[in-house]
Amino acid sequence: MAIADVSIIVLVALFAATLIRGFDLGLGALAAAFLLGTAAGVPADDVTGFFPADFFVLIIGVTAMFAAAQVNGTLDWLLDLLLRLVGGRALLVALVPFVVGAVLTAVGTLPAAATAIVAPIALGLAARYRISPLIAAVLGITGIVSGLLSPLAVYGVTARGLGDKLGLGLPASAPPLFLAGGLLAGLLVCAGCVLAGIRTGGVPRGRVTAPPAEPSETAPPARRGARALTVGCLLAVVVLSVGFDLNIGYLGVIAALIQQVALRLEPGAIVSRIPWSVALLIGGLLTYVGLMQHLGAFKRISELLQIDGAPMLSLLLLCYIAGVTSFAASSIAVFVTTIPLLPPLVASGVSPLGAVLALALASVLVDINPLGITGGLILGAAEPAVRPRLFRQLLTYGLISIVLAPLLTWAVFGWW
Repeated sequence: MAIADVSIIVLVALFAATLIRGFDLGLGALAAAFLLGTAAGVPADDVTGFFPADFFVLIIGVTAMFAAAQVNGTLDWLLDLLLRLVGGRALLVALVPFVVGAVLTAVGTLPAAATAIVAPIALGLAARYRISPLIAAVLGITGIVSGLLSPLAVYGVTARGLGDKLGLGLPASAPPLFLAGGLLAGLLVCAGCVLAGIRTGGVPRGRVTAPPAEPSETAPPARRGARALTVGCLLAVVVLSVGFDLNIGYLGVIAALIQQVALRLEPGAIVSRIPWSVALLIGGLLTYVGLMQHLGAFKRISELLQIDGAPMLSLLLLCYIAGVTSFAASSIAVFVTTIPLLPPLVASGVSPLGAVLALALASVLVDINPLGITGGLILGAAEPAVRPRLFRQLLTYGLISIVLAPLLTWAVFGWW
């Protein structure tokens, strides 16, 4: 058996091992990369060279910046301000998690970090305003999905970076079109969710009375100067990264350091909020993926998946593979391991823009299920009395999304 075939089997085994309690996919991928590299005669230094240092800096910088904003209370202040703006309008209250989620990920917040912020907001609003917990959760996570393909977000950066590295021939307009595609998908799901909620009573009609605001237990109230500094840092990072093409990861590190020193924040409070497990996961998987590319594994997979004379059907099959795998594994992990399979399809006439969009959205739209970190954060934020029913609802929603999401994303976006 060729070493490329062995690397494919090991990758499948790594994802299957996530069903084992206590197994860490990031650590497993790093270990597998070293062992497989040794077996293939690839020096350890070369294997280490596949480690995605740029993605690591991106994750650390962006999350550190938002962690500082959360520690000094500015993030809570911004969210409270947004809630006050909608007044007592029940429909707008229900849409707050969607808007917050979209904004957070669009400016670069990692999905896991955004979910950790949005889930308590969504389920808290559901409890206060008699909104269906399922609808509140779906709206919040769909908002997060809507912003994931922003030029500042991990998915958007990954899609453009890997697209260029793999020679997919993405157009110069790809970044805004990626964002537009994500927003369109999110808005369609949001519209269907709201309509279903109104018809079933899951979203109240008219106005509701807002309960008195409760003081934050996780962050002290931010002083006016701290708010101004933090908002200024956030805006500066957006302007410099978008307008001047500076590295957002390093900009985030600088912004977090400025806030830490100027506001005398405890370093541990910021560092402890960085999702090191996510950094390890992405770093480990991309290291293993780099080795697989070096060994020719993705060329082998592409040959197996191609349906002669029907590249679009091959893309549909790939979308289903991504959707089914993402149901129980990390969607970003699935995305970065499946996008290298696109070059042969693009060479056969598939739109590179449409292929990346369809694959990305097929990977993330199945995230609303109770078996992953997203579902865990949602259930953890819900009131104990509603958790059993919410678990069943999330599982049903997730299973339905596995069937529909890949097909719909392929049908809508595969032709862009």
